[in-house]
Amino acid sequence: MNRKLIWILAAWLAFATPSMAADEQQPDPGVAWESLTEAQQQLLAGEKEEWNALPPGRQQAMAIGAERWLSMSPEQQVKTRERWDKWKELTPEQRQKLRERWRRFHELTPEEKEALREKYRRFQSLSAEQREALRERWRQMTPEQRQRVMNRRLPQQRPRAPTSRNPG
Repeated sequence: MNRKLIWILAAWLAFATPSMAADEQQPDPGVAWESLTEAQQQLLAGEKEEWNALPPGRQQAMAIGAERWLSMSPEQQVKTRERWDKWKELTPEQRQKLRERWRRFHELTPEEKEALREKYRRFQSLSAEQREALRERWRQMTPEQRQRVMNRRLPQQRPRAPTSRNPG
């Protein structure tokens, strides 16, 4: 297994699972090489010699990542490799922006997440020309106009003023 694929797994896992920082209070036993499945061992074979020197959290992350990789279809593996290649081309600032968007998305309620997914599906169903027209309209907006659009579409991010309505 090449190191590129191992790093793909590690990076993908970093975005696919919550931070392990909260778990740092409890000692992490790590993962013994012998406890990995044969398929995991084959996938991670390039790390065998250094496995015991890896931090326990890293061992766990790599074992979980390998298991996820093995459960993917070949098409999913290709897409994951493509995403990794795109990720590597990003600047540190772009990566940080994506991490922040990811964090904000995971703070949304299930209903808010589904609403965003539905809007994305509708956007994807537009023709290429319609999508480009919307992108161009966005690019032409001032920062203030963009913020108003975002506030209108994502009300959970706006500060909520207390209401004095009487129910009923």
